[in-house]
Amino acid sequence: MQQQPPQNPPPGGQTPGYPPQGAPQQGMPQQQLPPQAIQRLQAMRGGPGQAGLFTSDLSVNEFLLVKSAGFEPLGLVVGSSIYHMGFQFNSIKQNQEVTILSQAMYHARELAMTRMEQEAMALGADGVVGVRLDINMRQWGAALAEFMAIGTAVRSTDGKNHRTVQNMPFTSDLSGQDFYTLVQSGYSPVGLVMGTCVYHIAYQSFSQWFKNIGQNVEMPNYTQGLYEARELAMARMQAEAMNLRAQGIVGAQIQERSHGWGSHILEYFAIGTAVIQTRSEHTIQQPQFTLSLNDPAAPLTIPTTVPTMATTAG
Repeated sequence: MQQQPPQNPPPGGQTPGYPPQGAPQQGMPQQQLPPQAIQRLQAMRGGPGQAGLFTSDLSVNEFLLVKSAGFEPLGLVVGSSIYHMGFQFNSIKQNQEVTILSQAMYHARELAMTRMEQEAMALGADGVVGVRLDINMRQWGAALAEFMAIGTAVRSTDGKNHRTVQNMPFTSDLSGQDFYTLVQSGYSPVGLVMGTCVYHIAYQSFSQWFKNIGQNVEMPNYTQGLYEARELAMARMQAEAMNLRAQGIVGAQIQERSHGWGSHILEYFAIGTAVIQTRSEHTIQQPQFTLSLNDPAAPLTIPTTVPTMATTAG
């Protein structure tokens, strides 16, 4: 992924900087793509006597709005990494980050994002919109998971440079509608930023459980653990945005997942699109009201009684 962990971790915790600083770096080189991917990308670009072809996972409305924003869809780009996650012993009585898993979750996503960006570079793209990050747990092993990044590569039609400060295509998880509104309003995405924290929540002791029976009382160890885990994830997302020299983050989400590690080990994943201001004057379109001319469907009526046949004697 284009953004690198900052040298000085941001404030907010004991180790709020990126766990990936200690993540292993082995794996497929960043510049190396599978031969099948290279062939597919070359076919989309076209050549002498061969017209190009674009693919996209954008809806029809999103596709047209991205073009209206001044960007031409080039093709669907994908990055993938099958990752084996390590193991760390944790005290059941202590709230603490599971750093080995935080490193694994970040590094695997980073590998998938990097390979998606390499495909976008091969298409000559300025950015990737509608990015999705998926995790699929495989049955090949309890500690194996596939991390996949997928999105639509786009190129600007105005001839300007829309890449990041590292000369990499920008990435964004905004929908086509949100991307159009953002660009038309005088802002531009610079990168998809994220922060992750895998955290172990301490178990309560038997004496604590017994004293709380029938009581309305806050659970301090649970509150502190979840609070700190979310803050660590958000601080790491913000640090990535500052590293990209962004002015803000839009569409931020905080997701909570377990991934089968057990009820007391959770991942908090913060993700959003970092943006910068491209012009001082903002043109924000006023909402437009629409009136449907389609007749509403007639309600289906079912008789509550069954008619009876009259009989005559004769």
